[in-house]
Amino acid sequence: MMPPPAENFDAAIVLGAMILSDGSPSPALARRVARAVALARSGRVGHLLMTGGPVRHPKPESHVMRDMAVAAGIAPDRIVTEEASVNTIGNARLCRPIVAQRGWRRLLLVTDACHIPRSLYVFHRLGLRVSPSAVWPVWPPAREWWLAWPREAAALPWTMIRVERLKLKETP
Repeated sequence: MMPPPAENFDAAIVLGAMILSDGSPSPALARRVARAVALARSGRVGHLLMTGGPVRHPKPESHVMRDMAVAAGIAPDRIVTEEASVNTIGNARLCRPIVAQRGWRRLLLVTDACHIPRSLYVFHRLGLRVSPSAVWPVWPPAREWWLAWPREAAALPWTMIRVERLKLKETP
């Protein structure tokens, strides 16, 4: 029996991660872009929406991500950047008009596995229906990976409060 065909998506929203002081991608950023490139090459996604502004480095995370994807062979016209957000809530808020303008309906959300629950909550509450595409590190994962799980668990309640306050402000 053959497995069902893989679903195709209009775009993968790829969440940014830290850029190192020398301008190179952090391991998390490199993992996310590698996953997005693989999805684009396989034909599962039509476009890549790279998210993230200048957080700890003057160059926006999305620009580093775009450059990496182009260097990996993805055509520049398949890549869109959102270059102002500095956190997951900002990613969702600033991606929403881009997605609407382009008429994209089927979306994947690419981020590290530990970040998926919080990211899905934020994107869904802020009106973007996304399916998860979790990225896992190579084995054995670095210390940063193990520390990320408790950080994400601690960040979820605060994120929920912030998103709900934002929703109240947006409600007429």
